[in-house]
Amino acid sequence: MSQKKTSVPVNTITRDMNSLCEPVGNVYEVVRIIAKRANQISREVKEELDKKLADFSSANDNLEEVFENREQIEISRYYEQLPKPTLRAIKEFEDGEIYYKNPADMMQ
Repeated sequence: MSQKKTSVPVNTITRDMNSLCEPVGNVYEVVRIIAKRANQISREVKEELDKKLADFSSANDNLEEVFENREQIEISRYYEQLPKPTLRAIKEFEDGEIYYKNPADMMQ
């Protein structure tokens, strides 16, 4: 499983919005930046999961042939236990790992 192990909390925690907005200066821009990164993370995780689960799919699936595969269940459980993409994006933003720019600022 290639997901990097980080200290991202799996539960939602209260954050100080003033300190979170300091680097950008605008709460709406911070939300936009975090939302875009969360979408990227979500897309990456989904693609990775789809690749791993594609090994278990067969061309002639029907209701009578559905069976339980232990490896598939373990993979699904692993991905269910990962922190949500939004929490990972917030942690990356707090740690300064997200590169962002505002095109409107570049025109001035």
